[in-house]
Amino acid sequence: MKNIVIFASGDGSNAEAIVKHFAANDSIKVKCVLTNRINAGVHQRMESLGIPTYNFPKEVWCDANEIVRFLQKENTDFIVLAGFLAKIEIPIIKAFTGRIINIHPSLLPKYGGKGMWGHHIHEAVIAARETQSGITIHYIDEDIDKGEIIFQASCEVLPDDTPDSLAERIHALEHRHFPSVVENLVNGLD
Repeated sequence: MKNIVIFASGDGSNAEAIVKHFAANDSIKVKCVLTNRINAGVHQRMESLGIPTYNFPKEVWCDANEIVRFLQKENTDFIVLAGFLAKIEIPIIKAFTGRIINIHPSLLPKYGGKGMWGHHIHEAVIAARETQSGITIHYIDEDIDKGEIIFQASCEVLPDDTPDSLAERIHALEHRHFPSVVENLVNGLD
């Protein structure tokens, strides 16, 4: 059995899509969700799905050694960032090199980096009059949103799009593609 741990900061719709995708899988399981926000909506979503959540304060995430010990104790094979709004510190990256991925709501390398998350991205895409946006699934490394790209999917940016309407189409792409990309990567682990 391969164990996935999800890191999330927000509502948790991608975490929910991943948990549901693996619900009947005999070889891959979502073990738990770690958060950096006690009031993150993901806690309620996971409670209804029977997945434990653990919240760690900012100072624990910044040091990261306690997180690494927790992940090792949980026999973590793979880490999925699903709307996690904090930088992954070096101890975690070193302990799980090549086993941490993120989903980003733009076609990287455009609209990535510090401060580029959620509505900020969609507002920037619309302001730049882009005709395409989408999602990027990538490995995590020391630089924010610069890890090796694994998968991208795009959608049209419509002339009358608002950040909310564009976000809806981006979420649809995330929910359609993220769980299967995770499954393919975890199936390819040693």
